[in-house]
Amino acid sequence: MAKKKDSLIEEAEKIKADLDKLKKKTEAKPAKKTAKKTEAKPAKKTAKKTESKPAKKTAKKTESKPAKKTEKPVKVKKLTKKELEEAKRIEELTLEEELEEQLSDEEIENFQIEKVDMERLTNKVCDILAEKESDGMFQGELWKKLKLTNQIGSRLALKLERMGTITREKLLENNRWTYKLILKKTPISTQSIENAPCLVCPVEQKCSLEGEISPRNCQFIEDWVIAELKKPVKAK
Repeated sequence: MAKKKDSLIEEAEKIKADLDKLKKKTEAKPAKKTAKKTEAKPAKKTAKKTESKPAKKTAKKTESKPAKKTEKPVKVKKLTKKELEEAKRIEELTLEEELEEQLSDEEIENFQIEKVDMERLTNKVCDILAEKESDGMFQGELWKKLKLTNQIGSRLALKLERMGTITREKLLENNRWTYKLILKKTPISTQSIENAPCLVCPVEQKCSLEGEISPRNCQFIEDWVIAELKKPVKAK
């Protein structure tokens, strides 16, 4: 009986040993298979998906079509013949012509410069233009000489033209339209006889060419002429 037990125990131990070997074998093989699965194929597939196709599609959308829509040609409106003529007229319009359109004849003829003797100013203009004779003078040069602004000078030129004192010739000078002023007639000035004694003569009723009191031998006239000759000549 004891020998049978011992033999059974040995067989049992052998069976256990065989089972242990089988267990070890089964634990090793599945580990290798799972490792291969996790390392290889899935990684390649995801890399391809994220790197290639979507990037190309977005690049095409942003680069091409919207740019073409903004490049439309601008249409230029063609002007009619009347519109072209009016545009040319406005371009060539001088300050004087603008004033003539804005002011009435009465406003031009009654033009006055504040605190300025208009008669004396007119005489100065005539004296300067008389030196130029028929050649005349560009109005811009004249206004600088008289220290007048273009606005005031232009209104003065219009007034003198209406009075018949000057004529204005429209010319193109340095790519700008302007006027040359030419003296037409010299206005009558009373400045030379303002202090003449005849105007306040106490014996005017007795004065005559053949009388006892005459301009030929008048002491008042003689004194006045001598006093005028002694005055310094004003530079023009």
